[in-house]
Amino acid sequence: MLALTLTADLTGVTNLQPLDTAEEPYFYTFKVQCTSCRETHPNWVSISRFESTDISGSKGEANFVWRCKACKRESTASIKDAPKTYTHSSPPTRQTIIEFDCRGLEFTDFQANGEWMAKGLETPTKFTAIDLAEGEWYDFDEKSGEEVSVKDVKWEIRRA
Repeated sequence: MLALTLTADLTGVTNLQPLDTAEEPYFYTFKVQCTSCRETHPNWVSISRFESTDISGSKGEANFVWRCKACKRESTASIKDAPKTYTHSSPPTRQTIIEFDCRGLEFTDFQANGEWMAKGLETPTKFTAIDLAEGEWYDFDEKSGEEVSVKDVKWEIRRA
């Protein structure tokens, strides 16, 4: 099991999470490495929890099926559950966003492509279309009259 974790400094917002619904799936984008020959795929790959592919020679399915060009082994990854929310904490703490069951591969780097959402820490304001690709996001909460932000975004892939 691998877990994608996030550490971020949230100001005025909480419950940060990817917009990940059947109607609007989030594509988790990673660099992938074969655990057999240690070859790293040259391109970024994307995985959605709402798409699955048949596994060769098996009755099973996985969200991501990949054949290593170097050693020809087929590997799989499946997303276990819906993403968890990242809640405000001071100081910021590392929290798991999503977990993967990986067989024969591991994810080595994450790219935050796609929309995230959050809610006001002290207000009912909902923030959508949050872009974390640059590692930070700023907005203004009309209800509190304060600037809100997500800063110092750090992604880590860890064994769960």
